[in-house]
Amino acid sequence: MKTTDLGAAERLTARAFTWSGDDQTWSARSPAAARRWIERIDHLLAVDAAGCWVADDDAGRLAGVAVSARRDLLWILSTFAVDPAGQNRGLGRALLDAAIGYGAGCLRGMICALPHPGALRRYRRAGFTLHPTMRLRGVVDRAELPVVDGVRMGTAADLDLVDSVDRQVRGATHRGDHAMLGRDGHLLVCDLFSGSGYVYVGTDTVTVLAATSRAVAQRLLWSALALIPPGNEVSVRYLTSGQEWAVDVGMAAGLGVYQDGYLALRHMRPPAPYVPSVSFG
Repeated sequence: MKTTDLGAAERLTARAFTWSGDDQTWSARSPAAARRWIERIDHLLAVDAAGCWVADDDAGRLAGVAVSARRDLLWILSTFAVDPAGQNRGLGRALLDAAIGYGAGCLRGMICALPHPGALRRYRRAGFTLHPTMRLRGVVDRAELPVVDGVRMGTAADLDLVDSVDRQVRGATHRGDHAMLGRDGHLLVCDLFSGSGYVYVGTDTVTVLAATSRAVAQRLLWSALALIPPGNEVSVRYLTSGQEWAVDVGMAAGLGVYQDGYLALRHMRPPAPYVPSVSFG
């Protein structure tokens, strides 16, 4: 993959993820969402160039993309898509094999997967266990927000704490991704005798959350929901069945619980308490 592929890759993934075979239509991302997608993938291309791959069709047009990253001994698939017009030609298998090859030597793997039968089949054949997930979505009922203490805005001085929590919860840090995560929203941290944790929260989503105890995780999630601008619809994604602490907070805050995709994991159990980042695991 090259930087000149980013624009075409963004449009291809939007088309692949929203394609309706019934009426042959798809939905483009908003300009702001498209820009954020390109920024995130450009970051991974700079840090993990050997894990970023594209495939061209016979006419030289972009037909597929797979972007992966390595963090410590954890391999992460950030995005994977094949143009609907080019499926069933072996492109997906070749792309995924190339991306997985970048993870050689990694002990664990993680994918936030959409419920696409073909992609899920490939992940399973690659040794991943598919864990069904839930999504919290809706507008926060601000009358239900409790007063939460022990949570504060984080700074660069807190990144060692964040890395320590990540190592305990998911076995790998987000070192190298903090600047990009911070561009998408605020960092909140909690460091108490009973446990520690952090959350990155944007204007409409909880980007990633990790904590060493459920009580700390709930403090962080409540604080993150309080930061969402009033009236904005919020989304908290890829919650496995072990994340009931998050479901309880979401329901108390007036959010709905919906089926989502799958958290695909290799050689690891679902991290908890944890809300994964779609792009960075």
